[in-house]
Amino acid sequence: MSDISTPPARSGQVQSLTRALSLMNAIAQTPSGMKLTELANQVGLAASTAHRLLTTLQDQRYVQYDRDTNHWQIGIQAFVSGNGFLSSRDLVSVARPIMRRMMEESGETVNLAISEGDDVIYMAQVESREMMRVYSKPGNRVPLHCSGVGKAIMMLMPDKDVDRILLAKGLPKLTERTITNPAKLKEELALSRGRAFATDDEEHAIGLRCVASVIYDEYSEPMAALSVSGPAARISAERLMQLGETVRSYAAEVTAALGGVLPSNMSAE
Repeated sequence: MSDISTPPARSGQVQSLTRALSLMNAIAQTPSGMKLTELANQVGLAASTAHRLLTTLQDQRYVQYDRDTNHWQIGIQAFVSGNGFLSSRDLVSVARPIMRRMMEESGETVNLAISEGDDVIYMAQVESREMMRVYSKPGNRVPLHCSGVGKAIMMLMPDKDVDRILLAKGLPKLTERTITNPAKLKEELALSRGRAFATDDEEHAIGLRCVASVIYDEYSEPMAALSVSGPAARISAERLMQLGETVRSYAAEVTAALGGVLPSNMSAE
């Protein structure tokens, strides 16, 4: 019988790649960087192994070492690679001028986000001109179950995917208003699906309200979410519903600008 097992060298290469990517991901989550021992402990590696991999990544400019602070930080090549991803999708460049108009009309901060695994990542933001405004740094992750953009993505998922996420991650309580009952969350998602926008009524952070709708690709599949967010002092429950119609309309405009197609049961009006 022939030996079809993976050669040791190739297996080692794959393991090294996985470990190197784990180090990069850990650094990317901490803007100020991390010390070697912190990194090694977080990804479960010996310090010597982590240092060897970091040095290789540094040679390719994916990470950089700050001698003044002894911190490893994300490097310029990671930005270049990430920017290549954005350029290939052309999502941010197409959406940004529409987001600016949306901010001027609503007076509130506008966000663009995509789903990544069981989280949502902010890709771009146009800040409100108001002194009191919401700021979410591009690259920040937010949970699906208690954010406007997250629930907008989640409301279109098949039930089996929703159940899988609930089983894997549960419904962590971030505020007193966070939905922590699976049945209630599913009711909320069904309501959101019917009106084509989802809300976050101080569920992710006290004093913050958000409403979001979906941007679709050419196959009428969700590819991103667009949202408006601001302080509850300015966004009443009634205004939240009005902004829902606004964000739904602008999300449809971004969809059209990208060559996407709205689902047959939706109208761009």
